[in-house]
Formats: sequence, structure tokens, C-alpha cells
Amino acid sequence: MSKSKRLMELMMTVNRKRRFKVQELADEFGVSTRTILRDLQELSELGVPLYSEVGPHGGYQVIRERVLPPIAFTEGEAVAMFFAVHALRHYSSLPFEAESASALSKFYLHLPGDVRDRIDSMKDRVDFIAATRRGDAPCLPILLDAAVRQQVLSIEYESREDGARTRLIQPVCIYASNGFWYCTAYCFLRQGFRVFRCDRIREAAYDTSGTEPLDLGDIRLSRKEAAAPKEPIRLRAELTRAGVQRCEGELWLAPMLLVREDGSGSIDTDVSRADIPFFTEFFIALGDETALQEPAELKDSIRSRLSELLARY
Repeated sequence: MSKSKRLMELMMTVNRKRRFKVQELADEFGVSTRTILRDLQELSELGVPLYSEVGPHGGYQVIRERVLPPIAFTEGEAVAMFFAVHALRHYSSLPFEAESASALSKFYLHLPGDVRDRIDSMKDRVDFIAATRRGDAPCLPILLDAAVRQQVLSIEYESREDGARTRLIQPVCIYASNGFWYCTAYCFLRQGFRVFRCDRIREAAYDTSGTEPLDLGDIRLSRKEAAAPKEPIRLRAELTRAGVQRCEGELWLAPMLLVREDGSGSIDTDVSRADIPFFTEFFIALGDETALQEPAELKDSIRSRLSELLARY
């Protein structure tokens, strides 16, 4: 085996093992311990974070984060990866903000000059627009970590109805929509799944009260649990083709849509009576792209709101 190939395989091996002894590697690669020591020194100089421990139970271990082996990208793949990370810049908060900036810098700085010129010329030709929001969401990293590890968090959440309150939640997933970050989580206060605006989560820490986490491993981002409506009332509405397209842009509403072959559609679902003020504003914004059939309470709320608006003009 050539030295360059051995170094490449050695890098992948130490990343996989994380903890190892020199003799183990020497036996695995069929070389002397002296050769392995020289190879480990070269890997260390290349940036692989190795740490050695002396004593009968000592050895080597990879500290901090593992360094991935070199990956050969085509020019097109490198450009695609650059713009995939570049597209995230519109979000004021990211769960991996520093890592994204670092990855973007590495892709750009280590590319050949002609590829960088191509990227520079493309920056003004393609973009992935997300609504720019002023509110930061500083708790994204811990929300994502808790969702992966299935841990309970104590959060300080500020809602329009209740103001700032402390809640215990177990995050399921986080997702971005229209410039906002949302967290689907089981709320121990409400005893059900809720969706929280992440910019309204002021503080978050792992719970120390002893609340037992639930087994939510089967719940995925593509299968978010919907909370059962309180005091349910039936909502029925017809939508034009343009109305359907506008509703499809609302992540929470898309599963409720029934779309026909001609592109028009309808909504027929139960909603909470407490959500009438929200649906009032939503259906007013749809204008003549919808025909609301029921409930009567929502129709009355829309008429009242429109009367208030007319009084201003």
C-alpha cells in the first residue's frame, strides 16, 4: 500500500475509532509501530486533532470534532454546495450559524480562481429568498439538540395570550417558514403537541425537575402531530386556483387542502373556536380567492373586522 493511500485510510480509521492504540493500528495496516507513529504525526500536522495519553491504559484519541477525510467534488457539485449554504444567509438565526459560515468560507477559499469567478458572477443571477425577520431565535441549537436526544427543556415563552410563562416541552423538530423558525414540541402544560415560534422562546435549558421524557422517536418532521382543536367548529371554504396556491404556501394549512384537477380546491376541517380571530385576518387577506361557507361565527367576525377597517377610511 502506498504511503498516500495508507494516510488516507488511516485518517478514516482514526475518525471511526475515536480511541485507539498504536499497536492496534500497526497490526491492522501491517506496518511497524514506528511507521504508524510517523503517520500519526503527519496527520496531526494536517489538522487531525489527536491527543495522546501515557500509561498502561493510555493511547490516542481524537479530540473535539472529527475531521472528515478529503472528498473530491466536481466543479458543479462545489458550486451547488456553495449556494446551498449561501442561501441560508437570509435567516437572522441558524442552529449551526458559525459552522455554516466556516463551511462557506472553506468552499470559497479553496476553490480554483476560475471557479470562484464563476461563483461571483452567479451571486447576482440566482438567489433563494426568505422573508427577512428582525427577531432573533437564539435557542435554535438547544432546541435541535433536545429534539435529537429526546430531552425535556424548560423554556421561557412569550405568547400573545399568556405573556411570558415558563413551560416544559419536549421538542420534536424545528423548521423554517416565511422567515420564521418554528418548533413542534410536546407541551407538558397543555398535555399535547404544540407549535412554538422560536423567536418567542427567550430562554431554554435542560429540565432539572425530573420530568420523564416521552418516547417520541417515531415522530418525524414529515409527520408532525396536530393538536386536537379545543371547542371544535367546522370550517368549510371554496378556493380558486390562485387561492389554493396562496394556501399551499402556508405549511400549517397545506395538509387541510383538497385540491382538484383544475387547480381549485376546498378546505373542510375542524378548528378551535379560539382561533377565529386568526382565521378572520387570514380569510380577509385571501379576498375574492375564497368563498367561506361556514362557520357563521367566522363570517360574523369577518364582517365586524371589515366594518372596523372601513371606519378608518
